[in-house]
Amino acid sequence: MDMVKQWGRSIGYLAAVGISAPVAMPLFMLLPMSGIALIVAGLGFVLFPIVIMTIRLWTDVHRQLVGWVLRTPVPPQYRPLSGGVLDRVRQVVTDQTTWRDLAWLFVNMILGFAFGMLGMILSAFAVFSTFLLFFWWVMPADEPARIMDIAITDVGRAIVIGAPTSVLGLALAWFGVPALAKAHANISKMLLSPSKLAERVEQLTETRAGAVNAHDAELRRIERDLHDGTQARLVSIAMRLGVAEKSLDEKDPVSSLVREAREGAEQAMGELRDVIRTMYPPILTDRGLDGALAALGARCPVPTVVETEDLGRVPAPVEAAAYFVVAEALTNIAKHSHATAASVRVTRDDCLRITVSDNGFGGVDETKGTGILGMRRRVAALDGTVAVDSPMGGPTVISVEFPCAL
Repeated sequence: MDMVKQWGRSIGYLAAVGISAPVAMPLFMLLPMSGIALIVAGLGFVLFPIVIMTIRLWTDVHRQLVGWVLRTPVPPQYRPLSGGVLDRVRQVVTDQTTWRDLAWLFVNMILGFAFGMLGMILSAFAVFSTFLLFFWWVMPADEPARIMDIAITDVGRAIVIGAPTSVLGLALAWFGVPALAKAHANISKMLLSPSKLAERVEQLTETRAGAVNAHDAELRRIERDLHDGTQARLVSIAMRLGVAEKSLDEKDPVSSLVREAREGAEQAMGELRDVIRTMYPPILTDRGLDGALAALGARCPVPTVVETEDLGRVPAPVEAAAYFVVAEALTNIAKHSHATAASVRVTRDDCLRITVSDNGFGGVDETKGTGILGMRRRVAALDGTVAVDSPMGGPTVISVEFPCAL
């Protein structure tokens, strides 16, 4: 029964690809036309995305057919689209899966038709030879049925000539149709499936994203524990020591010890606050990225203008990294640039884009400090990029991009 089902799947698959191959030809021809229209006229902005999405839908249907025949799913691995029309066009053109789809579409226009017709011919030959074996007599006497140009006019000829032909036809159809379907399906799977390297990269990206998110959640938990537990206890100790200090005579030797203990507790609180801020700034939880960056600009000794668009929900790891990058950039400006003005601009589409600039002396040398290097490491952990433009005499512009279409 399983073999019968598999044969049914195979003949259905070959019929589908045999029909779809010539039907897809106009779709393939529309692609360069829409690309030309995209360059020459505004019509391409409408036509090109429609053609691409139609091709993706078409190939997704065939992925389902391939999985149906091979009993192995062939999932697509398209990158998510976001941003404006030009951004989407760029993302589609640079997506490796798009080029795999186009390669399969071209190959299938030839192989799909050939495999489909060959499967239909084998099936038709099996049906025709079997029909003549048993129903040769229904043919007109003046136009008898013929096999290999031999007329079948009686039972003897039907058995001697028709029986072997029928057995051959059935055997070819029974074994040949599934073989053809499996061969075409394997070719399609090879073209439509992502490469092993791409699958591994995708797996590692997901694993790293999970690790970063888990690390971020753990830092948040530790920050809450330190802020609500340890820091609160240190505040309580410092207050009690202060009360004890006031209740003692200044000449009492114990008073100096209590004062030193209070000052040590206050110093420990300051150090603990610094540690908490480097782990996960509480201001991000309280005010979000917009408010946190505005606070950084307000605290910077160099007059700083902070411009942010409506950023929406930014993934927590990106949010924390963006905060630290801007904090490090403003610190460098205050310490080394001799600038009189600075600006921070943050925008978002499929990426979070940060631009920090100043009117200082310029000439940033990444080999003489760890600030820019630390930025690059922090940003690279999230697949982001850092670009530094700092000619001698200034200005200095630091551009950072974080992918955040999550």
